Amino acid sequence: MTDFAARRTMMVDTQVRPNDVTRFPLIEAMLAVPMEDYLPAALRTVAYSGENLDLGGGRVLLEPRTLGKMVDLLDPQPDDLVLDLGCGYGYSSAVLARLVQAVVAIEDNPDMAAEAERRLSEAGVFNVAVLNAPLSEGAPEQGPYDAILVNGGVEEMPPAILGQLKDGGRIVAPFLEGALGVVRVGHCIHGRVNWRYGFNALAPLLPGLKRQRRFAL
Repeated sequence: MTDFAARRTMMVDTQVRPNDVTRFPLIEAMLAVPMEDYLPAALRTVAYSGENLDLGGGRVLLEPRTLGKMVDLLDPQPDDLVLDLGCGYGYSSAVLARLVQAVVAIEDNPDMAAEAERRLSEAGVFNVAVLNAPLSEGAPEQGPYDAILVNGGVEEMPPAILGQLKDGGRIVAPFLEGALGVVRVGHCIHGRVNWRYGFNALAPLLPGLKRQRRFAL
């Protein structure tokens, strides 16, 4: 029988902590949430392998190092309302749920969204609302948000998403620049989001977050 708890501890000790993720509540959340419960059955045994895990349809569960550093940059606070964009089967939402007041999780794949809702409910995570909606639209009715986490690659961030940040809010996303990936953190100040470099990481492009092609006559 696989000792998932031991693998989870090893994952945190060898993949997360050594990469400058030292915020105790986040470490505690990643130790507590069983990643294997938020994966298809065929991927459970490789849950803690330290790679992006293919969920199908061009979607992945981000590797623990990347996800941990992104959440650390997001600076989640206990009274925050967070938008989790591209939640997959709900792992990132389950981690965030232990750190903040409430999470609105968006998933554009209806089957994945239904599974995320079921798995979170079975785990007793009741401060996450899962919505099946286009990722480029977010969930404006439930916002504005203190923080937004983007679980995949972005070429161009839709203005509709940025418009859902509260003043003083934070957003973290991996931007794709050719063959490179750069995670950036944005801070909303007086209605404008100012971005700064976080760290390098690659992630597959999320649906609806591709750069709009502009044609010149």
